[in-house]
Amino acid sequence: MELDCGFDFEDCFPSMIARLGAEGFIGELCNGFRLLMDVNKGLITFESLKVSTYLLGLEVRDDELLCMLMEGDLDGDGALNEMEFCILMFRLSPCLMGMQGMDPVHNVMM
Repeated sequence: MELDCGFDFEDCFPSMIARLGAEGFIGELCNGFRLLMDVNKGLITFESLKVSTYLLGLEVRDDELLCMLMEGDLDGDGALNEMEFCILMFRLSPCLMGMQGMDPVHNVMM
């Protein structure tokens, strides 16, 4: 089965880091994780992601939700823990990936 994982994405992460600092930005990523996770499992599951997208008024197909989970699931358990979620968010940020080795707050090489 081929999955269509095409999404429009505006990369606001660099400006968020500039405003919040690195620690503040990571805190916001963790807040985002908690909004999407299953509170009983402490993981983002297919079911929790489906409920969250519905509550946010987003129309996302089941295969797109599965694609999101598969993209970030590093340990193969079918769900995302907080570390997998944060890694995925960094990997999906073209600007942050292009700034490897740079201080994103000051936009200079470290």
